[in-house]
Amino acid sequence: MRNIALVLTYEGSAYHGWQLQKKEVTIAQMMERAAQMVVGHSVHMTGCGRTDAGVHAKRYVANFKTTSAIPAERLPYALNTHLPSDIAVLSAMDVPESFNAIGSCVRKEYTYLIYNARIRDPFYVNRAWFYPSILDEKIMQRAASAFVGTHDFAAVRSVGTEVRSTVRTVYDFSVEREEQKIYLRVSANGFLYNMARAMVGTVVYAAEGKLTPDQIPLILDAGVRTAAGPTAPAGGLYMTHLWYDDGEVCFDVG
Repeated sequence: MRNIALVLTYEGSAYHGWQLQKKEVTIAQMMERAAQMVVGHSVHMTGCGRTDAGVHAKRYVANFKTTSAIPAERLPYALNTHLPSDIAVLSAMDVPESFNAIGSCVRKEYTYLIYNARIRDPFYVNRAWFYPSILDEKIMQRAASAFVGTHDFAAVRSVGTEVRSTVRTVYDFSVEREEQKIYLRVSANGFLYNMARAMVGTVVYAAEGKLTPDQIPLILDAGVRTAAGPTAPAGGLYMTHLWYDDGEVCFDVG
């Protein structure tokens, strides 16, 4: 039995996230259907994260087991033949049996895009958060920096999947403006449900003067969700970089 790792990209507007669901169309559903048509047997596709409905991925990693002898380098072309145009497999490789797309991932990066202008751009619908009030990226950076470190992130977590601990380590959180576009890039050893989007909402609240960057450590210590900012819309969020190291295989995807 081979273990195949896939690197893919997708525009998530039409999907209810990655995870298989009974009544909603998801990325995993599309991937498993395509893989079954290619390898000739049913497969279970393990993804590197759940990703919410409407969230996108510039880079995403999944793995599945197969008895097929199709060379890994041919799999992207075969899979893409059976996938919709908003999902594409970029590469495939044989990996050790121990490799798991989510369990072997040691670090993830999300990038959030805000379209910050007085007039909306239709080409960024479902791909950015249109925010007409002009935001000060310097204040946003001060607020973002307050999240860096190892903390209990319960204050920026929505009720959802149960986890053993709400403690995570955020390695960096940067804010960069390019004309009307503001990019917020955050990497961590893991993210809680809606954590990245709630962090973005809190940073925006700071820029609006609804809280100060200095209050963020106090908000994290209190662990009360309503004290932080809102959950930013899903369409502005992209998974952009993943790091892997399980002792047998080590690589970056970004």
